[in-house]
Amino acid sequence: MKNIRLGEVLTDAGIISQQQLEKALAYQKEHRDLRIGQALMALGYVTQRQVLQALARRLELEMVDLAQQTAEGAALELVPQALAAKYCVLPLRRRGSVLTVATDDPLNYYAIEDLRQLTGLELDIVLAEPEPLNKAIQYYYADLGAQRAARSAGDSAAPAAPAEQVSVNVTGDGGDAPVIQLLNSLLQRAMTAGASDIHIEPFEESTNVRMRIDGVIVDYLELQRALHQPLVARVKILSGLDIAEHRLPQDGHFRAHMEQGGDVNLRVSIMPTVYGEKAVLRLLAGSAVIDHADQFGMNDEVYRRFLPLLDRPNGIVYLTGPTGSGKTTTLYLVLEALRRRAVNIVTIEDPVERNIAHVNQTQVNPAAGLTFERGLRALLRQDPDIIMVGETRDAETAGISVRAAITGHMVYSTLHTNDAASSIVRLIDMGVEPYMAANSVAGLVAQRLLRKVCPRCGQEEPVTRAEAAYLGPEIRTVRRGRGCPHCHGTGYRGRVAIHELITVDKTLRRMIVEGATSEAMAEYARKAQGMRSLRESALDLVRQGVTTPEEMLKVTCGE
Repeated sequence: MKNIRLGEVLTDAGIISQQQLEKALAYQKEHRDLRIGQALMALGYVTQRQVLQALARRLELEMVDLAQQTAEGAALELVPQALAAKYCVLPLRRRGSVLTVATDDPLNYYAIEDLRQLTGLELDIVLAEPEPLNKAIQYYYADLGAQRAARSAGDSAAPAAPAEQVSVNVTGDGGDAPVIQLLNSLLQRAMTAGASDIHIEPFEESTNVRMRIDGVIVDYLELQRALHQPLVARVKILSGLDIAEHRLPQDGHFRAHMEQGGDVNLRVSIMPTVYGEKAVLRLLAGSAVIDHADQFGMNDEVYRRFLPLLDRPNGIVYLTGPTGSGKTTTLYLVLEALRRRAVNIVTIEDPVERNIAHVNQTQVNPAAGLTFERGLRALLRQDPDIIMVGETRDAETAGISVRAAITGHMVYSTLHTNDAASSIVRLIDMGVEPYMAANSVAGLVAQRLLRKVCPRCGQEEPVTRAEAAYLGPEIRTVRRGRGCPHCHGTGYRGRVAIHELITVDKTLRRMIVEGATSEAMAEYARKAQGMRSLRESALDLVRQGVTTPEEMLKVTCGE
């Protein structure tokens, strides 16, 4: 392989011309840190995939889809993570004296020779594209780290003792070090897997660790029962909770820095159960993972209708939906856009899930007397242009928000309602006078998250007779995932948001004052504003093969 020149491989394959190669060589002389393949890609002459395909043909190597491959733990153990990341290689499996390794650069013979010397094995090289390869390296080594940490902690664990007899080293020194490493590894694994929650659940014989990925709980790890109390105690220490209290629920939060993924805020809930305390750690990631993030997760039509609301000088915009529907994520995307303007933005949240530059964020602290109502009253004296209230939970918060909107502020908040129109009814039920609601509310956005069919294992299938009854005659086939390593066997990978948007105009204000039903307001919005219901938006995604009928029914049942 030392004698193979990438430029010649590409010209022989007809992918580039001799003139393009000469230009790339000249470009490489000016940028000596680039290899010839990188120079060709920088000039736009080739793509990474074209390079790999040409090398695969010349070297008679196999190109693999890493989503369809599984890296075995025994192979990963042979190559340190630092070396795998340095050379961008992923050990996949060992068969006898042969180690199969995925790489994006088969001509890096220094890397290949280092691996051969390190492992003492013959190497079977396969090719993979760099982006999925880098993600796979992070994913599998995070998994390996958690497994190692669990074994190490298990080896050093003392037999399980009653809760009141457990002694924890607060500094994290000595015997608790393996538990610290275990928790760190679990957090890193959750980040690389895109999990939103980690569940640490005690049972009679063991402790189960599960993770919520794309809204669904997935089994991950089973720990020795003796590890449970030290692990929960470590979580409590980081969260500033009382490690001696085992009988009452506790809530807290802490911030962690991950090797891959940067900083992450974690919200912690501790709940006593029959076999001990269950801990749930919610990862409040530093960046939103959502389709169409540049449009706040909205499709083109909803985004076009939503934009004028951002230019309102005053009023309230409510984002509505159940817990876990992405309301706060959407609010943060909106604040990211608004912070670029010459405005003073203040928030009152519980908790602050993500820090945003140039936005003044306040964390609710009921123990210190800082409630939503008290904090919101104080914010009004901070000369705000835009106020974000994390959640409108009660009549007092709703009343203060309404008065703030009427007196010249723009307010963004969330409500727990099933659809956009019923938010008005909810406000009135909270005690807000209809005329106040009519004059303060500017827009209502209902939101849900649908799981997307895995792009790797999704297949077209004919609809069943039962599905045809509610999908309609125009949908003959639907797309479903079969389950693969890429989607953890669920058939789904990632989520997409759907919305219904109502803007409050003169007619709607009159309807609110007159006590119109939510159904009547929704019907008016459909006819006069072109509002599409959540169910209609979900049906479009089923038609496009983005999601499944099961997801549509789960998210929009009752609509």
